[in-house]
Amino acid sequence: MQGSAPVYSLADEAQARAESAAWHRFTAPADENEFCLSWLALLCTRIERCRAALLLTGESDAGPFRVSAVWPDRRRDLQYLGPTAQRALAERTGVVLTPANGGAPDAPPQIAYPVEVQGRLWGAVVLELQGSSEAELQRALRNIHWGMAWLVDHFRQRMMGERETVLARVDLVNEAMATALSHRQLRPSALAVANALAQRLKADRVSVGLELDGHVQPLVMSHMATFDPKSDLVRSVGAAMDEVLDLGVPLQHPAPDESALTALAHADLARERKLDAVLSVPLLQEGQTVGAITLERNSGQVFDEQDISVAKAAGQLLGPVWCLQREQEASWWQRTRQAMRAQVQVLFGPRHPGAKLLAATAVLLLAVLTFWKVDHRVSARTVVEGSQQVAAVAPFDGFLAQASVRAGDTVRQGQLMARLDDRDLKLEAARWGAEREQLLRRYQVAQATQDRSAMGVVAAQVAQADAQLKLATERLARTQLVAPFDGVVVSGDWSQQIGSPVEQGRLLFEVAPSAGYRVILQVDERDVARLNVGQTGELVLSGMPGEVMAFTVRRVTPVSTQQDGRNFFRMEAELQPGQAQRLRPGLEGIGKVTVGRERLLWVWTHGLTDWLRLSFWNWMP
Repeated sequence: MQGSAPVYSLADEAQARAESAAWHRFTAPADENEFCLSWLALLCTRIERCRAALLLTGESDAGPFRVSAVWPDRRRDLQYLGPTAQRALAERTGVVLTPANGGAPDAPPQIAYPVEVQGRLWGAVVLELQGSSEAELQRALRNIHWGMAWLVDHFRQRMMGERETVLARVDLVNEAMATALSHRQLRPSALAVANALAQRLKADRVSVGLELDGHVQPLVMSHMATFDPKSDLVRSVGAAMDEVLDLGVPLQHPAPDESALTALAHADLARERKLDAVLSVPLLQEGQTVGAITLERNSGQVFDEQDISVAKAAGQLLGPVWCLQREQEASWWQRTRQAMRAQVQVLFGPRHPGAKLLAATAVLLLAVLTFWKVDHRVSARTVVEGSQQVAAVAPFDGFLAQASVRAGDTVRQGQLMARLDDRDLKLEAARWGAEREQLLRRYQVAQATQDRSAMGVVAAQVAQADAQLKLATERLARTQLVAPFDGVVVSGDWSQQIGSPVEQGRLLFEVAPSAGYRVILQVDERDVARLNVGQTGELVLSGMPGEVMAFTVRRVTPVSTQQDGRNFFRMEAELQPGQAQRLRPGLEGIGKVTVGRERLLWVWTHGLTDWLRLSFWNWMP
């Protein structure tokens, strides 16, 4: 039995040629767009009843997702497939829309499937079928799932390429950092890095410059040990670096697109040096531009995104290193100048609002302190004394027999304060009394016998005995020490020394009147020249810190005393009437005498300025 030969139509032949062309483009695509077109065409030829298809791709997870391929005709408007694609992207799962499960009535079925690689969303594919049954839909889903492996592999390779690019970029930046840190001095470090960047980024010349006085000065140029800082080349490169210093962003010529910043100095540099591409990136330290790196090419290639990213990362990492090396090599004057410029930048630059607020507050406070006048008062330690003090001293050598009062007691006039032992004095008075009686009898005997010579001798002896007896009687009267007036005992406590010997003239008590006090101020020698009689002041005592007492200066003594290694002058003042009711002699406190009105800043700083003036005078030859 003779078999019949297969019959091929013109449509089948055209489809075969289209599929063959698609396989050719798929196996050797010129770019990613051609790969997506060929992949979508092959997928649609494997699915029966496929009317149209759409492939959306974009950056992983971030988007936006754009149309990468359309089948069968790229000029055909397939926007009606967009909602299905958006649903698949949002839900990250396959979507099948038919009239039975949410699709529009009488609308062909639509199938959407997301493209995911390692949890990252790269896009979605949408197909429109023509009157497919349930079984045909299942076969279409299987074919989509099978064909998705090619896209997954493509995007996985893309991810691996990006990862290798990042690793290469990190390796290059780490190499630049290691090269910079291998030198301790700034110029050798910058020159080594410039040579390394020129080699790795295929640049004909790499220049490194640092900011000084508001302009970037080229420090080193690759493959050049020395150069003339006044040459046209250095001037042009410095102008290009100044543009980066002013704008604080990477600049290149030619610009990658119309939205990029116009780099006039870079264009001038390229024109003068006949360069094909110029790229400058800022050197950063703490977010501030401190210099620039400029790369030049004559090879006809412009700097791509990878070159810009590597150069930018190098500028961010190398800026602090070179600034630290420059600070270590700078002299003390340069460091001081740099610190002052940094502070000026903080105060007058666009940042640091808190520092500006503090500076404005400090200036306002300084202005207030400079122009606001207050009462200038001289402080001194004070002691309250009675207006007069009477001393009770031992009238003769003897022994203490009684002490009735002690310091702090109030006494009345004539009140017994102390008594000395009078037994010896009484015996002496009795002895002289008896001897006087004997001498009087002898005088009478001589008078009876008319013995004038004996009468003269005895009369003299009687006079001597009378004098001794009177002296003993006077000393007996003085054994009792009584208060001379109503007052307060301000010193003396002999209550625990009864029977102890006391020598003549020894101070036993001091008594001050209970009314009438004076204030003694110990004024430092640096302030005594400002005090005059009649000035007023205020006193606060330690025992009464809540009460302020007014006084008037009555006397400034020219005698100084030393205390704690400093000289003080004694000044006497009188309290205002009606303020002495609760006072007691010996109370201490702080007194302040008003000597005039001065600016508040001078009041707080005149002590330091006086000391500096005296020290300067002492050091002068």
